[in-house]
Amino acid sequence: MKTVIQAIMSSIIIHVTYMVAMMVVGYINTRNYKLDIEGAWEKVEMLQNEVAFGKSSSPFLYLLTFIVVAVICGWIIFSYKMLVSKQVL
Repeated sequence: MKTVIQAIMSSIIIHVTYMVAMMVVGYINTRNYKLDIEGAWEKVEMLQNEVAFGKSSSPFLYLLTFIVVAVICGWIIFSYKMLVSKQVL
């Protein structure tokens, strides 16, 4: 049971680290953005024809990645414990 809790905590730490890193990268990109109004007017034909579409992922995707990462972490922890216990004997 201790391995399961460690795997879940590892998955939480990995997901929180990923989300914080994405926020920091977005913040840095926003802070360093330089608006070029004059350059935008030079390409007015292209700007009128381009449309950007976005997508959002399902919250179930995060649940699935959480479970998969927890299973992988659990396998790594279990393998490490088995390796260490064999070396002690």
